[in-house]
Amino acid sequence: MLQRRMLLAAAVAAPAIARRRAQAQPAWPQEKPVEVIVPFPPGGGVDIMTRLIMPLVAARIPGMTVVVTNRPGAASQIGLEATFNAAPDGYTLGATSTPAHSAIPIERPARYRALDFTFLANIVEDPNCLYVRAESPIRSLAELVAQARARPGSLDYGTTGIGSDDHIMMLAFEALSGIPPMTHVPFAGVAPLLPQLLGGHLATAVGNTTELVTLAREGKMRGLAVASLQRLPELPEVPTFRELGFDIVAAAARGIIGPPGIPPAVAARLQEAFRGALADPGFLREAARQHMPLRPLVGNEYRQMASQVDAQLHALWTLRPWRG
Repeated sequence: MLQRRMLLAAAVAAPAIARRRAQAQPAWPQEKPVEVIVPFPPGGGVDIMTRLIMPLVAARIPGMTVVVTNRPGAASQIGLEATFNAAPDGYTLGATSTPAHSAIPIERPARYRALDFTFLANIVEDPNCLYVRAESPIRSLAELVAQARARPGSLDYGTTGIGSDDHIMMLAFEALSGIPPMTHVPFAGVAPLLPQLLGGHLATAVGNTTELVTLAREGKMRGLAVASLQRLPELPEVPTFRELGFDIVAAAARGIIGPPGIPPAVAARLQEAFRGALADPGFLREAARQHMPLRPLVGNEYRQMASQVDAQLHALWTLRPWRG
């Protein structure tokens, strides 16, 4: 009899204990800071974007604090794997850049599946450009093509990694121009690339307009061509590839993702906060000051864009596999 009473008392008390424990657990995101993994070194376009947008997102979610962590390596693969394999509890997010996001698992083994992330918000779409240091003897795209044809192997170019948007754009340019392949020098982000170009250790580089605008205005860099539909207001002197006879339109789309399986309620709160942050007047002013070309896409819109790029890259791989 005593044992039955004890069991009955325990059964009655169990729900109350569970409720007290649940109430004692702080609700997301109050338990600890949310880590946002940037898969590139500090100072590049993805890093700047992340540090600009995330405080505005956190300000819209009570109790949320953010810590940005740089985990560069393998053209963003290391950081993307860390994000993908993190616990899906909303306390680990990551920045990414498309098309590299999808290119990596196409070309080599990777511990993530490109379309299985939780897609939160795309923020930037930054056109690719081909540029040289201001002192370079190469004054135009035509001169670069002429030298590449006359002296095969004499030119090299830096990018932010194998399979990056920069690398893929250059492969398209080589194919359309018919020049012999130039020597590819991949870097773990734009921050270590720029000193090598400015120091005269590289003939040219492929990057994005975000990093070119300020350097061009300072007289340190000169753009040869930009892969946008039209000339950019920030770089009116730089012709488009299409103007010069090459049908190339390419860009890096940069956004924030999370691991697969983030609770729908948490993902929804984050997406709503991103909508507010992306419309924030202060953010828009700072993005313009940073020459950051915006393409806001939240939730499913972002996933759809990523899916389209993924399909395009799989098709490209069957025609022209990219390597180092």
